[in-house]
Amino acid sequence: MSKMENNLSIVKENFKELPNNIEAEQSIIGSILVNNEIFDEINTVISNVNFYDPMHQKIFSSIENLIYKGMLANPITLKNYFENEKDDINVPEYLVKITKFSTSARQAIEYSKIIYDMFVRRELIKISEQMIDNAKENNLDSSGQNIIENSEKLLYDLAEKGTFNSSLIKFDDAMKQTIEMASAAYKNEGGIVGVPTGLRDLDDKLGGLHQSDLIIIAGRPSMGKTSLATNIAFNAAQNIQNNGTKSSIAFFSLEMSSEQLSTRIISEQARIGSNDIRRGRISDEQFDRFLETSKNISELPLFIDETPAISIAAMSNRARRIKRLHGLDLIVVDYIQLMRGSLNNKDGRVQEISQITQGLKAIAKELGVPVLALSQLSRQVEQRDDHKPQLADLRESGSIEQDADVVMFVYREGYYLQRKEPREATVEHAEWQAKMNEVAHLAEIIIGKQRHGPIGKVTLEFEERFTKFKDTQNN
Repeated sequence: MSKMENNLSIVKENFKELPNNIEAEQSIIGSILVNNEIFDEINTVISNVNFYDPMHQKIFSSIENLIYKGMLANPITLKNYFENEKDDINVPEYLVKITKFSTSARQAIEYSKIIYDMFVRRELIKISEQMIDNAKENNLDSSGQNIIENSEKLLYDLAEKGTFNSSLIKFDDAMKQTIEMASAAYKNEGGIVGVPTGLRDLDDKLGGLHQSDLIIIAGRPSMGKTSLATNIAFNAAQNIQNNGTKSSIAFFSLEMSSEQLSTRIISEQARIGSNDIRRGRISDEQFDRFLETSKNISELPLFIDETPAISIAAMSNRARRIKRLHGLDLIVVDYIQLMRGSLNNKDGRVQEISQITQGLKAIAKELGVPVLALSQLSRQVEQRDDHKPQLADLRESGSIEQDADVVMFVYREGYYLQRKEPREATVEHAEWQAKMNEVAHLAEIIIGKQRHGPIGKVTLEFEERFTKFKDTQNN
């Protein structure tokens, strides 16, 4: 047996344990060395990490470096890279030998698909082995559910990206995304490129809800936070349905049950008070309208998860599952303070909230969708004369303010004014009534932070009976 043939046999015999195809790896590298143009086609399917033979990984990386520098990659130009390589084989001679295995570009692409499939199978084996090892450990800090969630995440990463470390994005790829976004906004008359809220003035300010953004809606109790979030979720789901696209909205309702949430939506759309629906105090005409509305919106692509005190890990896994099966345009969380961080968190609530907001931002980036999360405000708001919320009023404001891309506050002057009603049949009561008539049905959405746009306020109408926000009529 000649020296070169021995090189090939050593490579082949050393790799029999895990799924692999050494011949396909040799053919691909040989094809690139003969014709560098094939590299561009193959590089869209595989990278160096997908090769099984560590030497093939090194060779592919060296080829990639030379081609990116605008240089020719062949056995001669690669020779110096491997002259001092301490291995069982003579790499320079090996490079010459495998050029005889070169094939057409079409075949090389098919071979690269085989290599990628072998890589996926090897990763599946690794994940399985890791899952078995974790399951055997008697670790009090880790439950069976944690093991499932961690394994699911690894599987999702493998399914979506093919590798666990693909966070590096070349600037030209990022620039392409920017151009696509700007082009979409240019073609859209309203300048909306993100998920539309369905509220004209709010969309004008935000340009819709953008991918990878964490948007916070904050306010004191009874201000209408959940109502606004529900309105936005419904409008976004209806927009998906009207466009005929395959996607959905995920609503994680930690405070309200799915029945309560659906009642709100039907109340808003049918214009029947939710309290009247629950008590059955509706006319025959209203009941018919209730049934018709229910029928019309029953197919909305809206998923509701009512798990109380859900952890950030569980939410992440369920969002991934929804995206994989149905597509995903928007995640709504009601609300942050009812969520849990890790089971091992012993650093206090502030640190736990920080962990949650970081997790929500990570979900937004990983899945490429906006995450709309609700948050309570501290009682400091009540101590000021104007009661208008500020960023400092956010509970655990440091982490929420820092991680959020957009922070909006819901403020209704009528809510506070209603509680200051003077004695009837007085001049003060007449003045109060005039003021109430002016502000009773108005709400302000105060944009206190927007990373990529202006701050300011948007005035909306609020129909409290139907928990519905809508655009003002005078604009």
